[in-house]
Amino acid sequence: MSSVLNSDTSNLHQRNIDYDIDTNVTRLLKKETITSGVGGAPTTEDDEMEPLPSQPSGAHIILEESSIQNFTRYTDQLLSNFDPRWRNWIIRGIFSFIMLIGFAKLIELGPLVVSLVILLIQIKCFQEIINLGYVVYKSHNLPWFRTLSWYFLFTSNYWLYGESLIHHFGFLMNKNNFLQPLVTYHRMIGFLLYTSGFVGFVLSLKKTYYLKQFTLFGYTHITLMILVTSSHQMIQNICEGMIWFLFPVSLIICNDIMAYMFGFFFGRTRLTKLSPKKTWEGFIGGGISTLIFGFIFAGVLCNYQSFVCPLEYNEEIMGLAISCKPLSLFQKTTYLMPKPFSFFKRTLELYPFQLHSLTLSLFASSIGPFGGFFASGFKRAFRIKDFAATIPGHGGFMDRFDCQIIMALFTNVYIATFARIASPHKILQQVLELTPEKRDEFLRLLRNHLKE
Repeated sequence: MSSVLNSDTSNLHQRNIDYDIDTNVTRLLKKETITSGVGGAPTTEDDEMEPLPSQPSGAHIILEESSIQNFTRYTDQLLSNFDPRWRNWIIRGIFSFIMLIGFAKLIELGPLVVSLVILLIQIKCFQEIINLGYVVYKSHNLPWFRTLSWYFLFTSNYWLYGESLIHHFGFLMNKNNFLQPLVTYHRMIGFLLYTSGFVGFVLSLKKTYYLKQFTLFGYTHITLMILVTSSHQMIQNICEGMIWFLFPVSLIICNDIMAYMFGFFFGRTRLTKLSPKKTWEGFIGGGISTLIFGFIFAGVLCNYQSFVCPLEYNEEIMGLAISCKPLSLFQKTTYLMPKPFSFFKRTLELYPFQLHSLTLSLFASSIGPFGGFFASGFKRAFRIKDFAATIPGHGGFMDRFDCQIIMALFTNVYIATFARIASPHKILQQVLELTPEKRDEFLRLLRNHLKE
């Protein structure tokens, strides 16, 4: 019996010795690992990485004092006797009216001024979104984040807007000895500019902030993809004729206003959880109003050559062409009425663009609002009400132009698919850009083709 006890005791003692040895070895290995990490090859440890916020919030963003905010505060005091709901309705209505007048005046100034304003609005929207990411992710210690963000904005605009200028005014730019190299090497210059920014970002990486830096790198590029692409497409639409800018923008404005009005007075049924104030009544009422408005407004715009003529340079007047022969799309056409309606009237005279307007109006009223829903979801993710407080009753510029982004992209695709035709002026510009030998070859091929 005692031998058995002695055997068990010795076994237990041996296990304790083995446990102590294993523990000491483990501790020694950990110590060596830490030592090698400091003095030898660098290691990445979770404790050294600054985590992303699990619940990002922009509620602590401090807005700078401005004359607009002071005016808003004064207006709130002036309308303090009104219900908050009606107070917001009045303020929103006043500034909507002011913006409509400003938009009408802007259209009077012509396509070049409109294009410049679009670029300025794009920059303001970019600032609002980048500032939000900068504050929410506590990026104050990140090296070169803001500088690189604005650098990438400049590079993207140089690439896309340069392409547009070369496409529409390449012949004119080639006449200038200073601008000619920019035309010839535009894409290479743009690529090298972006590559420089990319190298700068890699060199700015800081061990503690890897995750934040790559997150904000993606954040910046998605913002550029959405804003720069859509603003570029807007200007491309203007080059096809001011009607392709003015009409889609007006559709979104009409839909926003009428959806708000119908929702304010008749709204009962919530449309989406992303935006609790949006209702089915407002969505349907705004849609029907937009279809009616679009059909009538399209007929009005087709009467003015300044709206339907594409943006082209005229060498005779040394400036932009102010008149042209309208495309068949903008000339009145007689249509036979279908049988159910031919009893009242056999024919109907319309502009073909009015029929196209129905498709554009349907998209603006059904898919366009999803740009706003997307922005609402984005703001909810960061726990903010508006992107900024620039426009009283409306928020920031991004709050007003969220639906315009997807509408501009759709319009550009629609033009390319259903409305664009070859322009003799653009073909002539391309021919004149050729070398004398290539130009002679082109003329020879053209003569041979016409003879056949």
